[in-house]
Amino acid sequence: MNADPTLRSAPVPGTPPAPVPGTPPAPVPGTPPAPAPGTPPASAPGSAPAPAPGSTPAPAPGSTPARAAHPVAAPAADPGTGVGGGPAGPGRGRRLRGASPLLWALPPVALLAVFFLYPLALVVRQSFQPDSGGTSLQPYADVFASPAFREALWTTVWLALASTAGCLVLGFLLALVIAFVPFPGAKGVARFIDVFLSFPSFLITLALLFVYGRTGLANGLWTGATGAADGPFDFLTTPWGVLLAEVTYFTPFVMRPLLAAFAQLDTAQLEAASSLGARAPRIVRQVILPEALPALAAGGSLVLVLCLNEFGIVLFTGAKGVTTLPMLVYGKAILESDYPGACVVAVVNVLISVGLYGLYRVVSRRAGA
Repeated sequence: MNADPTLRSAPVPGTPPAPVPGTPPAPVPGTPPAPAPGTPPASAPGSAPAPAPGSTPAPAPGSTPARAAHPVAAPAADPGTGVGGGPAGPGRGRRLRGASPLLWALPPVALLAVFFLYPLALVVRQSFQPDSGGTSLQPYADVFASPAFREALWTTVWLALASTAGCLVLGFLLALVIAFVPFPGAKGVARFIDVFLSFPSFLITLALLFVYGRTGLANGLWTGATGAADGPFDFLTTPWGVLLAEVTYFTPFVMRPLLAAFAQLDTAQLEAASSLGARAPRIVRQVILPEALPALAAGGSLVLVLCLNEFGIVLFTGAKGVTTLPMLVYGKAILESDYPGACVVAVVNVLISVGLYGLYRVVSRRAGA
């Protein structure tokens, strides 16, 4: 027998009635009712109500209310000093307000003109004024025709070239040992080289005289051991003595840039060459020497300029028959009182030195030294 479809079973006692289709479910007892669509959610009990959109949030209880922000104009940027956030490029921060760059450049230019350019101009003017009076090229003609000038020029050039070559060879070898051969005191030796650069040239010559002079230590030991009247060391008064003194004094000027170049050399190249079976001479020739060429060129150019103008070493050695251009200037001005001739030799020496110094600057700029 089929049941009547209109009859429904009664709900079980203690259970909620079934929801009618199409109506939202009834809330669970003890929970807050769900908010209506489109309304902000209610805040929790005891908490501050949420601020309306676009409004300023209220301060927390017990806190100081924030002041209203007022627009403050930023300070104007000063393009000269960079104050106020303006760009302060190189040199802009040093420029004082209201001061012209010309005024700041005037004092050093004036000092340079008074203490250097004016005496040099006097030397150049005196070289065109012979003792007979007037202005002519006769002093230049007399000096260039003099055998003493040609001999002094040749002596100056070959001594400078030989000293530079000796400094390059000796400086390269010593820098190799200091940089790549570990031994106790290597850092102390490298620092002593920097101190050695400040020594005057006559001090080195004086030290050589104490060792190799006629009455020096070496000759004293020889005469004491053999009973001879004189020792065999008598070369300081020759051009070879001047050459030895210049090589001894100017070698650190080559070592300094070499040590700086060796410090930047990648040791991985040396290790790779050594692991491939290359011996030390080949590593030096193919790996180290190409990296050292710019430093060698810069140091050699500087030593060449210094050797051309060296006066104290030649004077203190007392070398007989060794007359360089600086010694010729000294002889003509002090001993012969030939001031036009001395000025001519000085002008020639200055021109050679300035030309070589320009070469040194070009080489140093390319080498980065």
